[in-house]
Amino acid sequence: MDGLSLPLDGQILTKGELQVSEKERHQQLDEVFKEIATIVADKCVNPATKRPYPVGIIEQAMKDTHVSVKANKTSKQQALDVIKHLKEAKIIEIERARMRLRIAIGVKESKKMKEKVSKLVTSVESDNYDDVEYEMIVLIDPGVYRELDEMIRAETRGKGRVEVLSIKEVEESEALLE
Repeated sequence: MDGLSLPLDGQILTKGELQVSEKERHQQLDEVFKEIATIVADKCVNPATKRPYPVGIIEQAMKDTHVSVKANKTSKQQALDVIKHLKEAKIIEIERARMRLRIAIGVKESKKMKEKVSKLVTSVESDNYDDVEYEMIVLIDPGVYRELDEMIRAETRGKGRVEVLSIKEVEESEALLE
């Protein structure tokens, strides 16, 4: 008997195939579904209130829009796809939470850079000039962070800085019940 199991073990190791029961597969997909919902809830807010959605509401919206989990894609990639899907389905109002950044640029480049930066940001919270540098506090969509950072580095020849102040900008205050 031992001689027969060794080639089978070797086959599983070399080909990577293993039979998984229906219950195990369902449990794995259910865990991934919950993980995706958690990632979406963590990365998104209700645009009207700027407050995050509970995971349960995201899960229900995913079920209502018939989101299917794929075992061969990462949870994070699927979560980004689910965000797009939920926006299009309009079951709930949802948007990515904005990032708050501080951008510091030399005064010489400030006029040219202010125009370019303003095209990529959602809103400018403040901008200040002093003798040495121009500083902006801005909110951006997380998807444009890399583009903004690379543009600042290239245009200022490494002298400009982009500093992340908060990864997700959400309203933390207590809601008033009437």
